Amino acid sequence: MGKRIAVLGVLILAALATVVAVGCQRGGGGGEGGGPRIGLSISTLNNPFFVTLRNGAQQAANKEGAKLIIADAQDDAATQQDDVQNFVTQQVDAILINPVDSEAVVPAVQAANQANIPVIALDRGASGGKLETLIASDNVEGGRMAAKELIQLVGSGPVAQLEGIPGTSPTRDRGQGFEEVINAQDAVQLVSSQTANFLRTEGLNVTENILQSNPGIKGIFAQNDEMAMGAVRALGGRAGSEVKIVGFDGIEDALKAIQAGKMNATIAQQPDKIGSLGVENAMKVVDGKSVDKNIPVPVKLVTKENVSQFLQ
Repeated sequence: MGKRIAVLGVLILAALATVVAVGCQRGGGGGEGGGPRIGLSISTLNNPFFVTLRNGAQQAANKEGAKLIIADAQDDAATQQDDVQNFVTQQVDAILINPVDSEAVVPAVQAANQANIPVIALDRGASGGKLETLIASDNVEGGRMAAKELIQLVGSGPVAQLEGIPGTSPTRDRGQGFEEVINAQDAVQLVSSQTANFLRTEGLNVTENILQSNPGIKGIFAQNDEMAMGAVRALGGRAGSEVKIVGFDGIEDALKAIQAGKMNATIAQQPDKIGSLGVENAMKVVDGKSVDKNIPVPVKLVTKENVSQFLQ
């Protein structure tokens, strides 16, 4: 009898060890139900674009059986550094990061690197540290599309550009694509390009300043829709008619403004897809699989002719 009990005990322990080994295959942290834990650091949830990105990531995490731990940096680089350090302390299996600032985020990425936690950047890249991949819209091409549309809308004359947060990859890349097309022709001239930090209130204030210096402005390209909505408010009854406005993102407010004739176009991103691809690729990395170093997400031109499709 004693021998049988001993053998049975060994078999039970072996079975338990097998269960533990299988449960831990995807990483040491483990989430609810034994799935991996993924930290998501977002630059700000005070922007509909990033709310949609978070929702896409959450839906993918639910589908994949992962626990998503979300931190809102509230557009503060120091807060984001603390958030990522908390993820490192919690020993999450992977970190998704949407940087407040591409330069300032480097120490956070390096801290995760030192802890051997894989890092994936969403929407904005990092200027240093090791990233498994950057998942972002094709911002350079989006800037080109915006310039071509604004040239067609304006025909000829002076235009202005509202820039995003200095040092971030979307600001750099959208500006690069836009200015590349503008500089390749002579009919439309870029007479002012100023930062409004991707914020609606600053878009309003900066547009008012631009209008004082350049009262004959005929068009504005805003590197995101929040700034574009600020420009709409600054222009009042002139928005969309006397002064053409092209934005970038495809948020609901902008789509409604296009439908109402207050804005003329926007370059629609797919933030939900950026978020879901972040989780899907994090799962691959945790499983030891390789991923592409850059994963571009297509952008689309939205005008009054097709805006109803996007509102649906």
